[in-house]
Amino acid sequence: MSGSVIPTARRLLASRLFLTLCLAATTIAILLLGALLVSIAIEGLGSLSWRFLDSFASRKAAQAGIKAPLLGSVWVCAICALIAVPMGIGTAIYLEEFAKRSRIKRLIQLNVSNLSGVPSIVYGILALAAFVRFFGMGSGDEPWTLGNPESFWYLQCPLGPSVLAGGFTLALVILPIMIIASQEALRAVPQSLRQGALALGSTRWQVVRLVTLPAAMPTIMTGAILAMSRAIGEAAPLLVIGGFLLVFQTPTNLMSDFTVLPLQIFNWAGRPQEDFHKLAAAAIIVQLVVLVAFNSIAIVIRQKLQRPLQS
Repeated sequence: MSGSVIPTARRLLASRLFLTLCLAATTIAILLLGALLVSIAIEGLGSLSWRFLDSFASRKAAQAGIKAPLLGSVWVCAICALIAVPMGIGTAIYLEEFAKRSRIKRLIQLNVSNLSGVPSIVYGILALAAFVRFFGMGSGDEPWTLGNPESFWYLQCPLGPSVLAGGFTLALVILPIMIIASQEALRAVPQSLRQGALALGSTRWQVVRLVTLPAAMPTIMTGAILAMSRAIGEAAPLLVIGGFLLVFQTPTNLMSDFTVLPLQIFNWAGRPQEDFHKLAAAAIIVQLVVLVAFNSIAIVIRQKLQRPLQS
């Protein structure tokens, strides 16, 4: 009897010790994050103003702003969302609802899982070859063009370091994450809902469109917003494809030069002048506000989509 009590006591002690270590590590991480946020706020709040949001970059800190990178982030992330979100949801629906168990499905699933852990800079190298240079096609000649460079409806191939190439690059980064998040949301839908709809004579597509997808949509949209939050903060892949550190105009079409907030922060933080470090802190605050706004939108969308299902 005493022999069984000792292992139980050891397990309880080990469990409490592990819980204590986890709480200590979490507390340290939160304190460090809080200290970092406070230091950024102290250094950057003084530089925040409407002029800072409405001015272009400048080599003089007193005249510099984030208008170009802020609008560039909006353009690039909008293109990224239009590509990655529908493609990710569609791929997840196929894998979970229509694909039969086979080696091909297992291979696709394995590749998706592996790609979700690939560093983002690798996607930048891939995008540099595939989108920016189009595998070297037309490298010695003028790019193939369609439309007027001054109009919105203008395209060229290869894409070069353009807004469209940046959106494609970020779409590559978050697509595996979007697929996995959508798959987990679809798996969480009870099988009884599918079986009930099939028993009533619905087709497989009707079950997915009218039952499974609406039930999983709150979680899917939350995953999509969180994936986009990661895309907003990416700098390495955009730097690899040739994203500009200084841009003095806002994008006018998909082929325009661009910069984004992370690249502008990287540029200012690397300068020796203290005034640019304050501008970098102010830009970080704007970036955090955008991220908090995205997460708030995710919560609102989740609540809105859950109400019809709960009623």
